[in-house]
Amino acid sequence: MSEFIPPAKPIIGDEERAAVDRVLRSGMIAQGPEVKAFEEEFSAHFGLGRACVAVNSGTSGLHLGLLSCGIGAGDEVIVPSFTFAATANSVALTGATPVFADIALDDFTLDPASVEAAITERTKAIMPVHLYGHPAKMVELREIADRHGLKLFEDAAQAHGAKLNGTPVGAFGEFAMFSLYPTKNMTSGEGGMVSAADETIERNLRLYRNQGMLQQYHNEVVGLNNRMTDIHAAIGRVQLTKVDGWTRTRQKNAAFLSANLEGVVTPPVAEGAVHVYHQYTVRVAEDRDGFAAALKEQYNVGSGMFYPVPNHRLKPFQVDVHLANTEQAALECLSLPVHPSLSQGDLERIVEAVNALAKAGA
Repeated sequence: MSEFIPPAKPIIGDEERAAVDRVLRSGMIAQGPEVKAFEEEFSAHFGLGRACVAVNSGTSGLHLGLLSCGIGAGDEVIVPSFTFAATANSVALTGATPVFADIALDDFTLDPASVEAAITERTKAIMPVHLYGHPAKMVELREIADRHGLKLFEDAAQAHGAKLNGTPVGAFGEFAMFSLYPTKNMTSGEGGMVSAADETIERNLRLYRNQGMLQQYHNEVVGLNNRMTDIHAAIGRVQLTKVDGWTRTRQKNAAFLSANLEGVVTPPVAEGAVHVYHQYTVRVAEDRDGFAAALKEQYNVGSGMFYPVPNHRLKPFQVDVHLANTEQAALECLSLPVHPSLSQGDLERIVEAVNALAKAGA
């Protein structure tokens, strides 16, 4: 059988190894000059036009962003249920309540009509997810937020470099979080980056990530230890020099699949949107799980199911709410490989496998 095609693959090269060695030789391993440089370079690279604050994970970034914007007990934040649990977890960790709204099936992001219907007197904010690398419907969501006096945040964990109408994701909300987990479009080994719309939010982020202090032993708030190390920042700085090329390859690979796949619903791209394809996600109308198993067993092609259990049905939440599109996506979505390590032969094998299984009814 042909070599296995993994659904995702971290890319770490000699440059990243050399950067880590440079930091280890320097003796400055905790948060230091590499972190500061990474924050500045990240903001400039993606054209965010705002300060960025590095943290030790994407989940920490969401949590600290919410705290920095004053979210806490008694508040409600509207989020999608069709996403990784960290989105809802971060809200719950502040003492606030995540309120789940439905998604639109065209881009798997929050449906503005469902968001508006979920607003109550306790709602303080809306936090869309730019899922799979496609920007959420930020124009409509901003209009809703402004009309109801709500804050708008961004979970941009999967969307490094995505844009909507020329504006980069991460520059729409009061804060935005980018994940730097190993399988994201770029990585720092582990970590997160948070963009801040103003100096107050930036200052709060820096306080909360470092035990509540900007000056040593002068703690201003009860904070956490969510710092990024210089080792991780050094990796991230190298990856910044490569991510644009990787994104172009992801987009090229996605275009090839969309032009050649049959029998599945391929992901459309909204007008004015730049999709960066953290995941290339199709919809399989019948027996998605069987289809995925056959891809691996018969063709040695990996795939991913993100996310088969919506957040509102997870044990910590268990909310009785009707989210028809979310439930359909959870049953049908299957992510196929488009990562930059793929060869043309790999792409052709993916097409052959998907089309054959779709034709046979898997």
